[in-house]
Amino acid sequence: MNNPFSLEGKTILVTGASSGIGARCAIDCATMGARVVLIARNEQRLQETLSQMGGERHIVLPLDLTNVELVVTKVKETVKQVGPIAGVINCAGVSSVTPLKLIKEEDMASMMQANVYSALFLTKEVCRMGNYDKKGTSIIFLSSIMGLVGENAKTMYSLTKGALQSAARSIAIELAPKKIRVNCIAPGAIVTPINEKLPHMADPVKRAVLEAKHPLGLGQTTDISNACIYLLSDAARWVTGQVIAVDGGYTAK
Repeated sequence: MNNPFSLEGKTILVTGASSGIGARCAIDCATMGARVVLIARNEQRLQETLSQMGGERHIVLPLDLTNVELVVTKVKETVKQVGPIAGVINCAGVSSVTPLKLIKEEDMASMMQANVYSALFLTKEVCRMGNYDKKGTSIIFLSSIMGLVGENAKTMYSLTKGALQSAARSIAIELAPKKIRVNCIAPGAIVTPINEKLPHMADPVKRAVLEAKHPLGLGQTTDISNACIYLLSDAARWVTGQVIAVDGGYTAK
């Protein structure tokens, strides 16, 4: 029986695959049959993710996504090695809690580079003729509920995540004739090894407040990887230009 959620025969790029949501997406895409290209700056941590993935078909690609010229070269090399790209999960990014009065120009530029420019320029290269899978390609931007709602001292982060959502809608229209779909996933608060060490989760009182904002409680990395698998699969062949909030009910309030 045909499984519309299968990723068999698809090559998927996952950025930020060295930890957290990106690592889980890489592992779970492999479980669903995809060949995965794992991208991040830290090769050792990429190898740690790879060790949790079965088979030898996957590729570790240490890469600084802010180096646009190198991205162009590496995408071409990857396509020559594994063939056309059928999907991209843009997980790489940074966060910040900075009051408006403390925002510096260089901080804003750095966050835009990490959260917006890097994802857009990687997507641009993948979507060049000869690089994407003509049978159908799916681009996913990991946004955030902070691109949908406001939060104290999250101006910079919200700005970048909102930018991804706005860009995805226009890119989706532009690339639809090429059978390239473009969507955003907007996670709520996700439990990851890094997040659990930060005050908003490490402090029991603050964690309780955060949990109360999510009617279904805090999310797990698999909640996001499962949503990505859906958007990458043929089951989502008629879904494009959307922002899907996977947030345990946070934005329903």
